[in-house]
Amino acid sequence: MGTAAGGGRAVPRYVQIADDIVQQIRAGALGPGDMVPSESELVERYGVAGGTIRKAMVEVRASGLVETRHGKGSIVKARPPVRHRSSDRFRRTHRQEGRAAYLAESAQSGAEAKVSVLFIGPMEAPEEIAGRLGVTAGTQVLARRRLYFRDGTPVETATSYLPWDVVKDIPELFSENPGPGGIYARLEDQGHVFAEFVETLQARPAAKAEATELSLSPGAPVIHLLRDAVTEEGRVVEVCDTLMAADQFVFEYRIPARD
Repeated sequence: MGTAAGGGRAVPRYVQIADDIVQQIRAGALGPGDMVPSESELVERYGVAGGTIRKAMVEVRASGLVETRHGKGSIVKARPPVRHRSSDRFRRTHRQEGRAAYLAESAQSGAEAKVSVLFIGPMEAPEEIAGRLGVTAGTQVLARRRLYFRDGTPVETATSYLPWDVVKDIPELFSENPGPGGIYARLEDQGHVFAEFVETLQARPAAKAEATELSLSPGAPVIHLLRDAVTEEGRVVEVCDTLMAADQFVFEYRIPARD
């Protein structure tokens, strides 16, 4: 049985087994539509009792990577990643056609997308967000927190922070559905025309609460993305703080090779 680094508490065998099965799925050894081996097969493979395998499978199912079908067992879900194209995702034409970036990208991957609004309201700007918005930490901003689903599975959380002086006269931004094209379309309707979107990405393990919210195994990899929406006047009128299940997204960047 393995132990934590530095002589810490031993990792339970069922957790080790669950992690091994999850990694097989993420690596493609068990592909979409494949059956997870039966309990008896896993007992033989790992040399443990059936109770240990059943506990391991509880963890595997909690990852959101498999679904259980009565009389058949556990089957790996089909979860093709959404492809983020840096040169395409925030095109003005998407907004003019009434499509927000996530919905447009999900449609291109053939997935069914859904957005659940968790919170809309005033909030004191956290220090890092305030710095990006050019305001003092603790200044009142509008926060919009959402949970994004793809084919019924949660894959991303995002909180938008917007300066109060910008949003106070845009009632749609206080509604769950801001209208066709999303919040960027409403901001441009009011003259805040975007010049660029600046993104910072960092990969890290999910915290326990984050893993629960995104139906991931504890410590599963996530992408933390911060995006500044910058207008032609050079003002940041939105900072979006996003956490994404790493296995659900592919990032594609086009970088000009010129001065």
